[in-house]
Amino acid sequence: MKGLISHALRTGGCSHVACGCFAPADARGSGGAALKSAGPVPRDVLEDLAAAARILAAQGVVDGFGHVTMRHPASPDRFLMSRSLAPALQMPDDIMEFDLDSNAIDAKGRQPFFERFIHGQIYKARPDVNAVVHSHSPSVIPFSLTGLPMRAMYHNAAFLSFGVPVFRIEEKFGPTDMLVGNNDMGKELARVLGDKQVALMRAHGSVACGPTLQMAVFRAVYTEVSARIQQACLMHGQPIASLSDAEAVLADEVNLKSGSRAWDLWRRAVTF
Repeated sequence: MKGLISHALRTGGCSHVACGCFAPADARGSGGAALKSAGPVPRDVLEDLAAAARILAAQGVVDGFGHVTMRHPASPDRFLMSRSLAPALQMPDDIMEFDLDSNAIDAKGRQPFFERFIHGQIYKARPDVNAVVHSHSPSVIPFSLTGLPMRAMYHNAAFLSFGVPVFRIEEKFGPTDMLVGNNDMGKELARVLGDKQVALMRAHGSVACGPTLQMAVFRAVYTEVSARIQQACLMHGQPIASLSDAEAVLADEVNLKSGSRAWDLWRRAVTF
């Protein structure tokens, strides 16, 4: 380690191993790539993003499919996303850098996720969003099919009270494989999402957004939990006393302040 630090001092540059910063896997040594990296990302940030994917898998929100991203901490016109890999297998060194049109910055032969356009276009449309989760969580999908609105069943899911629109890909693009495979599709999904925190995707899944990575994960998890509770309530055949709009506003303020408690619990279980 002393040698690495000495090398950094001699060259006047940062030794990424010594300082704790690492360029994302697709941005190290650009080798003349047309797009230039926004710069190295602290190792703990990369670890948190890889951990977020593993947390979502552990919580039953994603399985072999689905993905989570975050904006580049130094550049709002870039985002970070793993190479195409099952969420529970992702490591910090799998993280790649993309521009908001979802072009990889020096991919080095790594295969990106096909539906990365979901993320790039949401970031482009929503400057308030700094992290996005796309999942196929099983309790949520039925609400994309039946027309029954999702409602906030309890305080942790207060954000659902602000509305959960449904993206119906066939309305603009006709019959498709249901995947958001280009920027036009991503842009339409972002339009349907509007200013909401969650949108459903008919016969596919959902997206959940947040001002931070931790809050996007929180919302993805509790969207699934609230969907399970709502389905259980429907089996009772009685009116459902879900959160009122006023209750949701108050509860969401608390969640934004204290939701990190859940992240701290989940994150402790993931080590690299």
